[in-house]
Amino acid sequence: MSSLEIVNQHMRYLITEWKEKDILQKDDTIVIGCSTSEVIGKEIGTSSTKDVANIIFEQISELAKASDTHLAFQCCEHLNRALVVERKTLIQKRLTEVSVIPTPEAGGAMAAKAYEKFNDAVVVETIQAEAGLDIGQTLIGMHLRPVVVPVRFRQNKIHHALITGATTRPKLIGGRRASYE
Repeated sequence: MSSLEIVNQHMRYLITEWKEKDILQKDDTIVIGCSTSEVIGKEIGTSSTKDVANIIFEQISELAKASDTHLAFQCCEHLNRALVVERKTLIQKRLTEVSVIPTPEAGGAMAAKAYEKFNDAVVVETIQAEAGLDIGQTLIGMHLRPVVVPVRFRQNKIHHALITGATTRPKLIGGRRASYE
């Protein structure tokens, strides 16, 4: 089986698992961090691949469509981890647009692919997403709402890259007299 077939198969398993967990709500935002280099077994930032990015984009888009959620693709550190979103997400979430176009060399293959494939793509500096998927230890935590809760998947790798899933919950405040239910 080729590397691309393995990536596609692993992504299908992961998306099926995510749907089964039923943790996404309508209009939630999922932030995706992805090192396509790590997916193919190379060091982060060294071997960006558009083919891998395309497979991951298509599979994640299927999840977003099925759960009626928004997607935000994190750029690499060369763009200060800005995010690619659709303009409708920018408007609905009241985000601030910045001026840059991600490329595989500055932004990463995944963000560049999202910018290419999204309908009316824009880049924003920050977001507070309700869920996340980190493929290849790209560190998406800065774009998640507090309080982050890990999501464990049986499919814990996409080819060579480790996966970390996340969802969020409201903070528990008020001390021992407080009621949370």
